[in-house]
Amino acid sequence: MTIASHAPAHTGEDLIVSGIGVVTPWSDLPVTAVRAARPDVSEGWFDHRERLGRRGYKYLPSATQYFLAATKQAIADTGHPLESAAGAEGTEAAGGTRLAAEERRGAAVGTNSAAAALHDEMDLTVLSAGADALSPATAPYFSINLFGSRLATEHALKGFNLTLTSPRTAGLEALESGARSVRLGRASWLLAGATEEALPEAQAEACLSERGAVALVLESTEQVRARKGRGYGHCRVRSFFLAPRTAAGPGGADRVRVRIGAALASMCTGPVPEHHVIAVVDESPVATAVAAALGPAASLVRAGAGSLEPLLQVAGALAGLTSPVAVVTAAREGNLAVALLTPPEHTRRG
Repeated sequence: MTIASHAPAHTGEDLIVSGIGVVTPWSDLPVTAVRAARPDVSEGWFDHRERLGRRGYKYLPSATQYFLAATKQAIADTGHPLESAAGAEGTEAAGGTRLAAEERRGAAVGTNSAAAALHDEMDLTVLSAGADALSPATAPYFSINLFGSRLATEHALKGFNLTLTSPRTAGLEALESGARSVRLGRASWLLAGATEEALPEAQAEACLSERGAVALVLESTEQVRARKGRGYGHCRVRSFFLAPRTAAGPGGADRVRVRIGAALASMCTGPVPEHHVIAVVDESPVATAVAAALGPAASLVRAGAGSLEPLLQVAGALAGLTSPVAVVTAAREGNLAVALLTPPEHTRRG
């Protein structure tokens, strides 16, 4: 299905996804991570010693370990692993191109449940033994910003480091906000994605817990071409809010259709190209309105409790992208996000 509209053109940084990293309990390959059967998660599916190294990672929260592992894969997938670089111009790479310097590398991560289990554990510790009993290794992670900030020291990212927590849409918003920061000149190289940890069993959506991470590297198309690298495709995101009562009320599906069409149009220089739609939705009234707006041609994917599934769908689509794909997701709170994925040869803008 195609929802088409038009919008005035604007200029922006032409970014392309040059690296993909996926960590899930069932597969680390982007395509099979979204299409393979998903058995119950067993304890011990992730070993930081094998994925990251034997020293320096043991006491990191699981969500941070997952994202570091996915990031490691994504950077290696670009074919040009980062090195420490001095100066704003970067370092010379194979083929005569220059890699982004530390000051030009930015990161954005989305999460909904990275800290949920840790916060529960901290609460129990304080209630039973007092605040002095909190572990100094994990206590700083009371701040949700720290789950992604370890990337800054791990990969010398000094441009910016953003953490987003909007329900369900956080991962897609990380791509949107990160790309916007690049367009504003805060960096020229972007790492963006999502990471989630299982919810405590007592929480309402524990049965829908997500575990794992997705990381995408985005660079300018010119830079990737200059070093003869591979570009999977372009990924542009727009997010917006629609009050649940509006979405669930009379004409709600029509309003959603218009808003999604406007979001898609804002990412295209001309008419929105023909595209397949993947909708990551739950059973809330907002998601029901989204499904009705998209119609029967859209592929519906069951959402998890957090923000990981939409990014898994993006990664899986990019890995085998031959024609445009739109990934749409929504939260019961009213947050909606639309990602438009286009192959490198399609006309595009930031």
